Amino acid sequence: MAYPLALVGPDCVGGAERVLTLLDRALVTAGHHSVVVACEGSEVRGTLVATRLPAAPFDDGAREQAHAATREAIADALSRFPVDVLHFHGIDFDHYLPPAGPPALVTLHLPPSWYSTTALHVGRPRTFLHCVSAAQRRACPPGLPLLGDVPNGVDLEIFRPGLRKRDFVLALGRICPEKGLHLAFDAAARAGFPLLLGGQVFPYEGHERYFREEIAPRVTPPSRLLGPLPLARKRRLLAAARCLLVPSLAPETSSLVAMEALASGTPVIAFPAGALPEIVEPGRTGFLVDDVEAMAAAIGTVDRIDPRECRRAAEERFSAARMIGGYFDLYLRLAPVCNPR
Repeated sequence: MAYPLALVGPDCVGGAERVLTLLDRALVTAGHHSVVVACEGSEVRGTLVATRLPAAPFDDGAREQAHAATREAIADALSRFPVDVLHFHGIDFDHYLPPAGPPALVTLHLPPSWYSTTALHVGRPRTFLHCVSAAQRRACPPGLPLLGDVPNGVDLEIFRPGLRKRDFVLALGRICPEKGLHLAFDAAARAGFPLLLGGQVFPYEGHERYFREEIAPRVTPPSRLLGPLPLARKRRLLAAARCLLVPSLAPETSSLVAMEALASGTPVIAFPAGALPEIVEPGRTGFLVDDVEAMAAAIGTVDRIDPRECRRAAEERFSAARMIGGYFDLYLRLAPVCNPR
């Protein structure tokens, strides 16, 4: 079950959606039946049970429509397929969690403080929550029952180093206030390098206002706004960039884009928010900095980082195969709870 207001597929923007896409592909490759409840237009390897995407803006009314459509789609899927495990990826999962049925696994992709109390302390039987990083687990309320962490990973065959670096810096992600992407423009300008920003503005009022007030005025040549990036273009840009900037203002629970950059042999310069210190190794794969001035200075010295070390770190710690193995282990543990063999 995807977040109801975001597309799933190889070209999707969000981290949770990319994790779901990898899992769907791995399940089908392994000979299992993957059923994905996601909005229309999503691209999956298994069976898509599609929900209608509400019209913009994404306000409370749109969210209520999406929740109702997702509840109907889940009921439809449960009536049609012999489901062993339900796997939820959306922050609002408690609005469409069925009251009974197969065991449910909930991946907490976002900071725990962003979830409702009802979601974190859901009363449905056979419902299990887990984190994606040690930093996220530490931020959870005391005593919250959690399964073991399953850290995120990326496809090391898709994201690979390129032949040469070019003199631009890159930022990727949802264009919204908590990602701090306006600070990436400021740091790149101070350092004297163009910033290329790839990302999407979702039709939330706060996101669109942030784009108008903070991003659009900063998009001046030679810096550019690229919009949402297809996977093929994204991988080329990640391999060619001087570095990736991650100026997040939120307590990140992980950073798939940072892992993708390292797999591409590209160092990462990030604020030490949430789990980012678990990903970036200062002096080896990039730098952790506290403000725009320090980020600009790091851009100027990032060529000291060996791209081979970035790739090596990704191979050691951030493979999708390791992540998928962790999820498959959980599926096998949970399935007998409902269907003892």
